[in-house]
Order: sequence, then structure tokens, then C-alpha cells
Amino acid sequence: MAQYVCSICGYVYDEEKGIPAQGIAPGTRFSDLPQGWECPICHFGKEKFQGGKPSAPPAPSSPAAKHLPADVRVPIEPEDPSIVREESLCIQCGQCVKVCRERQSVAGHFSLEKTNNVGICIECGQCINYCPVNSLRERDSLAPVKEALADPRKVVFVQTSPSTRVGISEACGLPPGTFSEGKLVSALKRLGFSHVFDTNFAADLTIMEEASELALRLSTPGSSLPMFTSCCPAWVKFVEIFFPERIPHLSTSRSPLLMSGPTLKLFYAKRLGFQPEQIFNVGVTPCTAKKFEIQRPEFHAAGKQIGQPEMRDFDAILTVRELGKWLQQEGIDFSSLPETPYDSLRGSGAGVIFANTGGVMEAALRTAHWLLTGQEAPKDFFALEAVRGMEGVKEATVTIAGKTIRACVAHTTANARKLLEDFPALQAKYDFVEVMTCLGGCIGGGGQPKCDNDLREQVVAQRTAAIYQRDAAMSLRESHNNPEIQELYREFYGKPLSHLAEELLHTSYVSRANTLG
Repeated sequence: MAQYVCSICGYVYDEEKGIPAQGIAPGTRFSDLPQGWECPICHFGKEKFQGGKPSAPPAPSSPAAKHLPADVRVPIEPEDPSIVREESLCIQCGQCVKVCRERQSVAGHFSLEKTNNVGICIECGQCINYCPVNSLRERDSLAPVKEALADPRKVVFVQTSPSTRVGISEACGLPPGTFSEGKLVSALKRLGFSHVFDTNFAADLTIMEEASELALRLSTPGSSLPMFTSCCPAWVKFVEIFFPERIPHLSTSRSPLLMSGPTLKLFYAKRLGFQPEQIFNVGVTPCTAKKFEIQRPEFHAAGKQIGQPEMRDFDAILTVRELGKWLQQEGIDFSSLPETPYDSLRGSGAGVIFANTGGVMEAALRTAHWLLTGQEAPKDFFALEAVRGMEGVKEATVTIAGKTIRACVAHTTANARKLLEDFPALQAKYDFVEVMTCLGGCIGGGGQPKCDNDLREQVVAQRTAAIYQRDAAMSLRESHNNPEIQELYREFYGKPLSHLAEELLHTSYVSRANTLG
């Protein structure tokens, strides 16, 4: 048995392992590969391969190691809440560690020797998107969701994140950039969910709290500025691990899903005549890190309010891929489904654009203008081109109530690391910084449908355009003008940053620097 190396991309074909995912059995000699066979990474033919050297798999990083060296592949812990690896499928091609190093800036910034052979992961799932043989995948959550749906004692609420209404189209065979909100609601109803909500509503709630927090920090001498957005759980974990001294700069506002959790269990359940403990909250998201986020120990605010601290604010997360798989299993023809509106708690255009890099910033500034002036934002705040697009770091300057607000937007944590490594310059230049971990923002999340790596930026751009088109077509484009948000504050929270809002809609963070050893 021998190994052959692709001279174009470095992929190694190991005769001993074969490629089971392609139907090539272990023991298949390179010379016996079918005519027309292509490298699974770069798609060049057999003529680009060199070698014939005896198979010699990499040794573990130390005699006691449970992981291969971190320059071979990303180390995934068996108990990781978001990502799992199927060992029999791994071909050690290095694509996972390449994206983790170059775009996410996690690989290469820790040593397995120092971490006692424990892998460092921010749960973003980009390694899954780049794995060519599906050895890496999200941890499956379909079983507990199906169990809850079958339990007559449970009332199962489901909600969909902004970018899912584009991502689900691809998962169901439609072209990238197809906007399928109504069909998505119909599909979830068909699967048995009686209550289907829009996470855009929760994004509007996040904007109310986050914009209020920004306005407070801007007006309070000595506040931690610039303020960083906190709706991306992988970015939050990145800061906690690598830059814990910057935790005070993170907004304390929870992400939209984790704001909706206690709101649904304490406010909306009561309106519908249910008890909080009956509610099982499910989120459909483009994000693998949400699986980690909902398990953070601090997210049981609803349970604490009613004396049941064991009750979680959120119960299960399905990625777009998982939902697509489920629809296929059930034989549901997505393209033929009717358009069905969400149930109550709908969102604005400001909530929709949370899907895109720059979207949180743009949405927050629309409402910050109203908070600071009492007047609606001018027209250019509704297409803030300076923070749109695929450039890795973007900046904008806006003037509100005579005050200049200097904003910065970054996507991928590699770009964020560059900013944080020169923090004095960052602090001197900006007041408000948005960071999303994934390429293009949530729209390119680790739980979105996989695509050809060579076409990734094109596909992300098509998805992004669909989101902005939706915002532009909506009559309600500001979070603070959402009548259901206004009603929620009137009847439950009182006002942004109220005592109850601080308890249920805000959070704190912890240093994880000790995990680096």
C-alpha cells in the first residue's frame, strides 16, 4: 500500500484507506482508480499526482496524544457540543485546518502540548463547510426535537434566523439567493410545529437593547469603548479565549435567540395559556456555535425567575443542513409548498439584515439615531454602503445629534485578530465595532448548505443580495417602529435596559484563557 500526493493542492491519496465516501474501498490501488477520477479537493486528474511512497500516517502529537498534529487537521473533542468527526471518512487532506488557520485564526494560535492535548475550538463550523468528504459535521439535534414534538406534555416553539430563509432554498435544491420565507414556514408547519416565529423579531429586540447600551456608553465618561457587538457566539468565545482583557468591551446584550428564549417562556407562553416549563424552544439557524451557546451555564434566566433554575432558556438548535435533511427524510417537496406567514412576533427589515456582515451595525445605527435625536434616521442610513460588501474590514462615520460615531465592521476572526492585536489604534479610531466570525456573516455560517469551495464567495454574495433586497422591499425597516416590540416593552419589559431587561436580555462573559495552557 502506498500514498500519492496531488502536486496542485497537496491532497494525499492513501491506498490503504481508499475514499469510502466516494465508494472507493480501502485497499484500492492508485492505478485501479476509475478512469476520469479527480482529486476530491482541486478536481485535477490522476496525472497531477506523484508518489508511490509506503503509507505512513502522521503520528499523534505526543505518545499520550489523542489528536493528530494540529497542522494535519483540526482537533475535535469527543464531547464537543457543536461538531463531530467520523474518523472512518477523514482523508487528512488538511482543508479543515487551513480554513481554521487562515480565516478563523484559531489553528496556529495554540499548542496541543500546552493544552494537555485538548483541542481549542470556537464552534464556528467552517471546518465542516470545507471538509470534502463529510467527515466533519454538526452534532445532530434531530432526535430530541422529534421526541419533544411527540411528547403531549410539551409545546414546541420553533423560530428561524434571518439567513435561514435563503439557506433553506439551497438545502432543498433551489438556486443560491432564492428567498423562501413563506415556504420555510409551511415546511415547519408540515413537520408538526404549531408555533413558527421569526427570529427577526428577536433581532429587533437585540437592537433596542444594544443601541440603548451604545447610547449609554457614548454619553458616560469612562465607559469601555469601542463597544463590540455580541450576537455571534463564536466571536464571543474567541474573545474569551484569546483576548479576555477585552471582555469589558463586549456588549452585554444577548444574541437574538437567547433574548427570545426567556421572552417566549415567560411572556408569550402566558399569553397563550401555557406554563413556562411546557415550552420547548427550537431554533433553526445557519450557526453551529448556537449549539454551544444555548448550553452556556448562564442561560437559564427564565428558570431562575420562576424558581426552576434547571430549566434552560433555549432547548435545541437545528442547522439549516439538519432541517434540509429532515425535509428530505419526510419526502416533503419544498418547492411546491405554499407561502405561509409567520405566527405573531414578526420582525423588521433591520432584523432581516442581521444575516449579513455589516447588518447589525446598520440596524443599530438606524435605531441609535432615533434614540439620540427622537427623529427617524435619514435615507442614507437605510443603505449604508460603507459597511456593506465582502471587504474584510470596513468602516463608516456617521453624525447623530452633532456627535460623530466612528464604526468598524469585520468578518472572519482572522480579520478581527488583526484589529485586536493593535488595540490602542482600534480604540483611537472607533466607537462601535461589529464582528461576525464567518465569511459574509451569518449568511456564510458553518451550518449553511455546503457549496464548492471555489464558488463560496460567489454563493455568499448571492445570498447576501437576497437579504438586502428583502429589507429594501419592507415597509417596516426600523426595530424601534416594530409595533410588537413596542407592545412587548409596554406590557413586559418596561423599557430598554430596565431591571427586568437586564436580568433576561443581558449577560456576562468569562475568561477562557486558561484553556490555552
